[in-house]
Amino acid sequence: MDISIIEIKKIVESALSEDIGSGDITTAFVVPDNLMANGIIVAEEDIVLSGIGVAEEVFRALDSDVAFEALANDGDSVKTGSNIARLHGNARTLLTGERVALNFLQRLSGIATLSRKFKVAVNGFPVRIVDTRKTTPGLRTLEKYAVRAGGCWNHRFGLFDGILIKENHIALTGGIAVAISSVKARVPHTIKIEIEVSNLEEVREAVQAGADIILLDNMDIQMMKEAVSIIRGHKDKNLLIEASGGMTLDRVKEVASTGVDIISAGALIHSAVWANISMDINKIKE
Repeated sequence: MDISIIEIKKIVESALSEDIGSGDITTAFVVPDNLMANGIIVAEEDIVLSGIGVAEEVFRALDSDVAFEALANDGDSVKTGSNIARLHGNARTLLTGERVALNFLQRLSGIATLSRKFKVAVNGFPVRIVDTRKTTPGLRTLEKYAVRAGGCWNHRFGLFDGILIKENHIALTGGIAVAISSVKARVPHTIKIEIEVSNLEEVREAVQAGADIILLDNMDIQMMKEAVSIIRGHKDKNLLIEASGGMTLDRVKEVASTGVDIISAGALIHSAVWANISMDINKIKE
């Protein structure tokens, strides 16, 4: 996984603490402490897998002696009924970690599966599908990772790594030209300036003011085509065009056909349905 193991450990620790608290009292009262068991994690529907390393870390955090064998990798298309992982270890550990591990796998695989559908929908178009900051608090690192596992791309990670002047920024600073000028006076040349526009007048103003990336927000297809024509006709041929707002799987291909470079879709994360993944645990026969 291209995520820091320190970050994964931190998220897993928080999730386990939330679920276990002072202890798994059901398992402690029902299952002998020395019982060994095998576990199998299964895809109950066709999915794109994401989070297998996180699931492994859940069990490792509980007991470093648990054997975890991944049978598929993140980004793999996994068919219904396929085994995703095999486990062997203390039965109490497997039971205690089951729900948290599945929560991560189901959530992240759901995002990866939907992201793959978005990617396939625009095959043949020179466009990137990217996510947004509409993520679950505390899980952004993992959810954006899952988007990449599905074949799409990440937008800025947070407020600290990209300039995006939005409607409320413009309203508070006196207009598009003023907002862009203010940023240009303070940021180094290495940082691109993106600005959100909602009509053709704003498009023209953003182009003239020197924006590097123009975000077409909540435009219908016809206006979007006109906006693209205006921007492409500008002397700066390096301007990037992003489209955003209400980007559903049904609409994304038509938006790609307008000639935009980037389509941002919060739906990749906030509208992803959890994947159906289960885990069976069986005691080892003596």
